[in-house]
Amino acid sequence: MYSDASTGTMASLCELFQHTAAAHAGEVALRASDGSVELTWHDYAERVRTIAGGLASLGIGRGDVVGIMLTNRPEFHLVDMAVLHLGAAPFSVYNTSSVEQISYLFRNARNTVVVTERQFVDRIKAAGGSAEDIVCVDGDADGAIALARLERQDGAGFDFDKSWRAVEPTDLAALIYTSGTVGNPKGVEIEHHALLASLRAGCRIPEIAAGARSGGRLMSYLPDAHIANRYYSHYLSLVDGASITTVREPSTVAQVLPQTRPTIFGGVPAFWYKLRAMIEGLVADPAKMTPTAREAIHARLGLDAASMLIAGAAPIAPKTIEYFQSLGIEVCEGWAMSETAAAGTINRVGRNRPGSVGLPMDGLEVRVAPDGELLIRSAALMRGYRGDPERTREALIDGWYHTGDIGQIDDEGCVRIIDRKKDLIINSSGKNMSPANIEAAVQASLPLAASIVAVGEARPYVVALLTLDPIALAAFAHSRGIVADAPADLVAHPEVTREVAEAIDRANNRLSRTEQIKYFRILAGTWAPGGDELTPTNKLRRRSIAGKYATEIDALYVRGRQAPGEVSHHALAQQAQNTEVNGK
Repeated sequence: MYSDASTGTMASLCELFQHTAAAHAGEVALRASDGSVELTWHDYAERVRTIAGGLASLGIGRGDVVGIMLTNRPEFHLVDMAVLHLGAAPFSVYNTSSVEQISYLFRNARNTVVVTERQFVDRIKAAGGSAEDIVCVDGDADGAIALARLERQDGAGFDFDKSWRAVEPTDLAALIYTSGTVGNPKGVEIEHHALLASLRAGCRIPEIAAGARSGGRLMSYLPDAHIANRYYSHYLSLVDGASITTVREPSTVAQVLPQTRPTIFGGVPAFWYKLRAMIEGLVADPAKMTPTAREAIHARLGLDAASMLIAGAAPIAPKTIEYFQSLGIEVCEGWAMSETAAAGTINRVGRNRPGSVGLPMDGLEVRVAPDGELLIRSAALMRGYRGDPERTREALIDGWYHTGDIGQIDDEGCVRIIDRKKDLIINSSGKNMSPANIEAAVQASLPLAASIVAVGEARPYVVALLTLDPIALAAFAHSRGIVADAPADLVAHPEVTREVAEAIDRANNRLSRTEQIKYFRILAGTWAPGGDELTPTNKLRRRSIAGKYATEIDALYVRGRQAPGEVSHHALAQQAQNTEVNGK
């Protein structure tokens, strides 16, 4: 069982791993959701030993950095932990990264080895990686070394136990590259002691400790380049021997959930919106459900064993939290960052406050600066940004991390996020507005939405660009008997634009007059994570969107422009690629 006292005596994640692996040797530690791999903690420890020896033969040692570019699979956990046992630091690359982005990461991280899959080898080579320094977990590829072969190449004279025992609390444990909405990503340097402090803080919340216990089940399906996935699967499993199920295809998460029945599960807002849409197809009126019917829904979703369900990474509409509450499902919104090693604030089960991100974890202080920015002080703070002393000095001042988020702390101590400091809209009348608040209101009203961006900087009113979720759109079309020759025709169908307009009206009723969306444009297609419009973690690249869609945005401010909702279907079809409708 988790012991705060024993964890507090650990000098490194390596020591915690060795302790847990010995205590739970015969229990399952890692499994792939397709059943292809299942390893006990004993197996896990032995593979970490052999992989560490193989990496040592390539010259990896204390103070080095190793890159990892993998899908969600057990080998990530094996390799990441092996790197730590060498006194080296791992970092993960988003699989959607371009050659240019990977090249920048390699220059900043100064890694000499990359562990990857064959599907990514060409991209890594184009980014500057050499074949002899590429390790493939799924076999040989174009001169790269296979992981299985590497494990047979013990470094001459390598002493595994001496290596991991030499790792100190202030050694670098991870580099987490922020996805960055503008400019190059920042390499967040996190030390062993910071991650241990973050784990202690999290597990002082009873529901997190219960979910991470021996016999607990965690799921790894979000990118390992994101601190949330590392924390809530990779690191959290070390606390008391919970098992990790890896899901290579994120699209299969809904199918894997009932098979795994995780004891802790977290999802980004988009996941919870889609899950809500799926439930609404099954349940007409949650208020009329019997307790037995609710339990059946929980089991069907695979959420019946979870001691805590979490929403994070971006703001979630309070109405969605309230919807799940009406089903007896507590989704607790939280707020944390790579720079805080995932320690942050989170709502508590039984004390869930929709619209807030909850109370600070134990040992974490949050205060509001005079300009409204939220500041954090904690033992879990980063060392700094790799190779960037200037941005480090801007972020860490007198022991406080400046989050860049504007927020409030209410009388109960709950933190509420208003928006990113640099994202606030100031309209032409000088009114400050939160685009995230506007977007969340629309998202809560419109299950069809995939992405929404509100625009209004130095403008007389707010407009919005929207993309629609293909799966939800297809279901909507089927329910209405709509047949279209092409997806673009479906996006432009009058019933679709009417549905969107009505949702905008509902959202506007919950917003102040200056926040209300006056016009919007539905774009054909969707925005892919890691593209021009979205970061790999689905955050909006507002500056890039404003530039790329400047023509479409400007058109929404042309006075007297006739809205497609008021013209013929033929005219709508002509504008299928970019449909504009009046939001009122």
